Amino acid sequence: MNLQNAVLPPHAEMVRAMLERDTAYEGVFFTAVKTTGIFCRPGCTARKPKPENVEFFAHADEAMSAGYRACLRCKPLDAAAIAPDWVQRLLKSVDADPDLRWTDAQLLAEGIEPLKLRRWFKQHFGMTFHAWLRSRRLGIALGGIKQGGSIDNAAFDSGYESLSGFRDAFQKSFHITPGRVAHSEPLLFTRLTTPLGPMIAMAEQRGLVLLEFLDRPALTKEIEELQNRYGYAVAPGHNGHLQQIEEELAQYFAGKRTEFNVPLHLPGSAFARQVWAELMKIPYGQTTTYGAIAALLGKSGASRAVGLANGQNRLAIILPCHRVIGADGSLTGYGGGQPRKAFLLRLESAAVQITQQLAF
Repeated sequence: MNLQNAVLPPHAEMVRAMLERDTAYEGVFFTAVKTTGIFCRPGCTARKPKPENVEFFAHADEAMSAGYRACLRCKPLDAAAIAPDWVQRLLKSVDADPDLRWTDAQLLAEGIEPLKLRRWFKQHFGMTFHAWLRSRRLGIALGGIKQGGSIDNAAFDSGYESLSGFRDAFQKSFHITPGRVAHSEPLLFTRLTTPLGPMIAMAEQRGLVLLEFLDRPALTKEIEELQNRYGYAVAPGHNGHLQQIEEELAQYFAGKRTEFNVPLHLPGSAFARQVWAELMKIPYGQTTTYGAIAALLGKSGASRAVGLANGQNRLAIILPCHRVIGADGSLTGYGGGQPRKAFLLRLESAAVQITQQLAF
């Protein structure tokens, strides 16, 4: 599974979309105004700035890290938390008829520009729409084989005319041959939208295995490790754990949830799991240091090792490594980027303050 950086539309097209308030580009880019220090959705109804005073960002957090504030009128952080209507309609159509082979002509008939769709999927899923469809069909085939279905039937149902073509595509996607599926564990993934940009969630039958921001530099390496070291076959799909984390994450960002109940499964070394267990104990709205965690583990001189295990955490927000700061109070590193770390700490601090005010 290869996750690539987002590719923004041409500058002239983004300027046009901004000036015309083209809502079709919701979720594709954000407009930041240099003279006001505010960033907006493409369809914002506020007075439009001069094009020379504007710059564009693929994600809301990128605009925030550049020093821009969210517009109070169009609320771009809320927009970042949902897929645009035209994408949601398409995803519902795919769920209703998973065997349909979508062509560019069919997309255009639905009012969807294929190039725009390609860019949105590359940004939010790390692959094109058609690649996602192929991967989704192969994921359905994987589930069928895992449940005892024949490889021949799986290949035919997936739309492949030759068994060899199916085997090649299957092995390229899952790093195993169809015949070895019985000895592997399917790891289903879905994209989640959040105010800090898109995330990817992965879960198997025992629980949630991964929750990361799609632009995390180490994400590709983490997924390859899950495939090669732990034998997972990664495929798009849904299960109860993915549905639960989507609901709980939305509540967290709304300031209405302080802990997560979704079951977890954490492949890793014994020491890493010890560190992750301590991360789980850090109270909501509070912070600690690498040295303090090392002391709790009886290894006061192991701050560096704790930091390394902290960085190997695959469950952003759930295992709250954003609550670990430097001994001098600095934010230090964070796999999702320091602007996101600062945002999460502000979110939790504000929620705690509101709770305390309501208590008096």
